[in-house]
Amino acid sequence: MTSTTAARGGDAAQVPPAARRAVSTLDRVEGVFLYSPARPSRSAGVSGRALATLVALAAVLVAAFVVAPPTLAANRSGGGFADMRHLTEALREAFVEYWRSGDRGFSPGLERVVDHWLRYHVAKAVIAAILLVVLIALGVLLWKAFLRAGGLGAGRRAALASAGVLVTLLALLSLTTVMANVQGAVAPFASLLPMLTDGATDERLADTLAQVRQRLADSQHAGGQTPPALQVMISDFARYHVAMAVVAAIVAVVLIGMSVVLWKRFASTESSDRRTRRVLGAFGVLSVSLSLLVIVVAVANTTSAADPAPALLAFFDGGW
Repeated sequence: MTSTTAARGGDAAQVPPAARRAVSTLDRVEGVFLYSPARPSRSAGVSGRALATLVALAAVLVAAFVVAPPTLAANRSGGGFADMRHLTEALREAFVEYWRSGDRGFSPGLERVVDHWLRYHVAKAVIAAILLVVLIALGVLLWKAFLRAGGLGAGRRAALASAGVLVTLLALLSLTTVMANVQGAVAPFASLLPMLTDGATDERLADTLAQVRQRLADSQHAGGQTPPALQVMISDFARYHVAMAVVAAIVAVVLIGMSVVLWKRFASTESSDRRTRRVLGAFGVLSVSLSLLVIVVAVANTTSAADPAPALLAFFDGGW
């Protein structure tokens, strides 16, 4: 290269200015290709720092989801409950007292339990929603890395795909958790009802539940009187199902929108890009299937909300 440059320099007086500029540019290009170190593309893999941050954040949120809600739900003045067993015992005792009072308003003991359960579900819904956002971001990162992993080995690609599938499943679980806890926060009294019937052995509670069943059966007939406490139970049970119907409808709309976007991108992707088409197609099928499932949930809850008394009776009879 030195001799070539010297020869060019020796003939510089005879070379036109435009040609001399072209030769100089060629020299610089040769230098870049021959002496510059190769730089790997940052998009070829996943950012280790971003991945580690999201994984750590997800782990912290999972731990918080399990540990934090009872503490966050505790009332500063009345305190909380040591565990679910103490909460269940307090609920059953308060429910018997409430039913026998004949009043529409909650007794102090039942109001304390319901307020605690409301705060408990709000805490869980917020933590699960944040976790859902983190898992979505982590899933996007992993699937993008998988699509760009053409130059990596089969083992690395399989690891990225496996991690993406796992995070996707966790995101779906988190979405379900958000939906259930929003429903529980909207109608906390109705969401407490399963604690009354599961493993109930107390004689006073068994007698109270038998009276509830009888009153519910009588309310099905024309002219049947409905006690105030039972009216509250039926109303909250209807609200419980309305909440899930609304939440499921919103999720269904989002999933349908995702399906449209995914299938449009699938159709516009070249057939030679098989990896991208497989990922888009898989997520397209998943979103369509989930949207159909959520629509069924919305319809079922709408039906129960429209006529809540028979559904509540079926629940107390063990059919819910």
